[in-house]
Amino acid sequence: MQQLAGIAASNGIAIAKVYLLEAPDLTFEKTDIDNPEAEIARLEKAIEVSKGELEKIKAHTKQKLGDEHAEIFSAHLLVLSDPELIQPIKDKINNEKVNAESALEETATMFINMFKSMDNEYMRERAADIDDVTKRVMAHLLNVTFPDPALINEEVIVVAADLTPSDTAQLNKEFVKGFTTDIGGRTSHSAIMARSLEIPAVVGTKNVTTTVKDGDFLIVDGLEGKVILNPSDEERQAYEQKQAEYETQKEQWAKLKDQQTVTADGVHVELAANIGTPEDVDGVLRNGGEGVGLYRTEFLYMGKSSLPTEDEQYESYKAVLENMGDKPVVVRTLDIGGDKELDYLELPKELNPFLGFRAIRFCLERDDIFRTQLRALLRASIHGNLKIMFPMVATLQEFRDAKALLLEEKDNLLSEGVQVADDIEIGIMVEIPSTAVIAKQFAKEVDFFSIGTNDLIQYTMAADRMNEKVSYLYQPYHPAILNLVNNVIEAAHAEGKWAGMCGEMAGDPIAIPILLGLGLDEFSMSATSILPARTQLLSLSKERIASYKDEILSKGTAEEVVELVKSITE
Repeated sequence: MQQLAGIAASNGIAIAKVYLLEAPDLTFEKTDIDNPEAEIARLEKAIEVSKGELEKIKAHTKQKLGDEHAEIFSAHLLVLSDPELIQPIKDKINNEKVNAESALEETATMFINMFKSMDNEYMRERAADIDDVTKRVMAHLLNVTFPDPALINEEVIVVAADLTPSDTAQLNKEFVKGFTTDIGGRTSHSAIMARSLEIPAVVGTKNVTTTVKDGDFLIVDGLEGKVILNPSDEERQAYEQKQAEYETQKEQWAKLKDQQTVTADGVHVELAANIGTPEDVDGVLRNGGEGVGLYRTEFLYMGKSSLPTEDEQYESYKAVLENMGDKPVVVRTLDIGGDKELDYLELPKELNPFLGFRAIRFCLERDDIFRTQLRALLRASIHGNLKIMFPMVATLQEFRDAKALLLEEKDNLLSEGVQVADDIEIGIMVEIPSTAVIAKQFAKEVDFFSIGTNDLIQYTMAADRMNEKVSYLYQPYHPAILNLVNNVIEAAHAEGKWAGMCGEMAGDPIAIPILLGLGLDEFSMSATSILPARTQLLSLSKERIASYKDEILSKGTAEEVVELVKSITE
């Protein structure tokens, strides 16, 4: 038995065998061959096996995530059926008498470079398809496993250095009981997706991938941030008991599903959920969410080979709004950049992408992409209670420019005879300190604020939230953060507007009493955090905690804040 410590990223206990998700070693030696026919037969077999896998992945993706996500695999299948690519590989084997691996790599590299250099964006996108597909074929030529999370068909715990959003989106929670990674924190995208999928996760273990091997048995304790490798029978029984107790606790929480969130002194606050896809709405409703406080629309753009169309986006937004009924749905416009890249856009590499060309900055420059999204949102607005917010706003002018584009597209749609709701609230995410500092000025023009603490904390503390060396500076309870949050809430209320929070801090049991005392109106969190948060809020008195507000804000360290809050609430 061996135990690793990590960061508890998604609650629950998972007990299953290891599925190691790692990039295969595709190195090989170029060799001369005597029998080209046999080599071509090897190539054809590898292509056929790859096609079979892609068909399965396409079907699985279509069933779980819908047609638009499945289209990337249609593109991959077309590549493998294209004689313009396949025949030159065979010709090279025949003419140069080289092994299939060498012919495949040289031909694929030639095509990838050729497509990348083209002016036509669609043709440039084909380069990524060829790269993905030929790596799969290469893996079969070399007889190495090409990992496909979507094809997992037995109960496992996925172990990886990290999980990309597209990796995580492929996980089938029927079989994937949990996952654990070398890197990441509670606010990494893999952790956020794990909470959306409602599977236990421990991230940031540093070395789990080099410690385990396929077939090992693992326990992932997402409650305490532990990973136990090959446990004894006694340890396994103890964790099965802990697992059963947690399930009982969840049943108790579930009794509060249809209740409003009202504090002990009768104050109502709204508990909403953060989602990434229309499929996540089921979890919101199942966990008693009173709205969607953050719909991360970038997942519509990821894991694809091209931009989603206006109609594709409209259908996704419409599905969320209709399924949420009259409950509010706050949609964040496209937020890419930083750690969220779109290969097919070929954005310039930046020395510091988190402070670079991303989110609203990208959208205002590429207003062709932005306008398509705004039109889709406006068309969908008649199907529910839509609110639109712009991310990464640093200046009032950025908000004014984004709002002007939105209103222009609204006028365009109305002139085309398309119905648009006339009561859409337009707000911003507050995640840049400059915006929090002049919240009073913003509050005169926006309809609401939603505080994005994941980025607000890293920018205020000058500490990359993905860098383990400075992770000690990622302090949600630091007085500097709390004073910025308070400034935003007070500014909103002074203008009769509401303030919410959609960062991970909103579901944090220590932060919840503080935020209640500061007057936060809406708490948006992972769906699985809603019922525990409701349970906690039912027992808290807003008036009592608010009486300590000045004392909380005047503390010098995060530790002093935590100590005070615990003394107030225990």
